[in-house]
Amino acid sequence: MRQDGGKWKELTGWASLEGQWLRRRHFTPEVLAHIADRIKKSELDHTGELMVAIEAVSPSHERNSRYRALEVFGRLRVWDTPLNTGVLLYLALDRHRIEIIADRAVAAPDELWAQVCGQLQARLQQHDYAAGILAAIDGIEAILRTRCPPLPPGQAHTNDLADEPVFL
Repeated sequence: MRQDGGKWKELTGWASLEGQWLRRRHFTPEVLAHIADRIKKSELDHTGELMVAIEAVSPSHERNSRYRALEVFGRLRVWDTPLNTGVLLYLALDRHRIEIIADRAVAAPDELWAQVCGQLQARLQQHDYAAGILAAIDGIEAILRTRCPPLPPGQAHTNDLADEPVFL
C-alpha cells in the first residue's frame, strides 16, 4: 500500500502511532458491527469463510507483511475450516499493507485477490476506510461464490470462523 518507502516512519516510531490512531479513528464499534454483519450475511451464499484481521502495529520479528499475514492465517486457524475454504483479509495499518490469504480449496487466481487489494488500497488512500472494507468484503465474497467448492449434499452450512474483525 505504501509507495513512498515510509522507512522514516518506522525508524522514528511514527508508523506505530499512526497505526494506533487509524485504528481508533476508523474502526469504531459501529463500523466493526457493520463489518461483522456484512460477513455473516454474505457467507450464507457459499462455503467460504472470511476473517478480517487488523493490525495497528506490526511486530518487529516479521518485516514482510505477506509473511506476517501467513503467520496470522495460521495463528487464527483460518486454515482449519472443514472444507479448507478459509480466507484472511489482513490489514497492517502502520505499514499501509493489505494481504489476502486463501486456503487451498479456494480456486481463485492471485490476480483476483490483487484486484480486491488494489481497490481497497485506493479507498484507504482516500480515507474511506469503512466503505472500502465493506466493498472489499463484497469483492471477496463474490469471488468465494464462484470459486469455492459446493456444499456436500445433506450438509448444512456452518459458520466456522468469527465474523467480527480481529485486532492484533
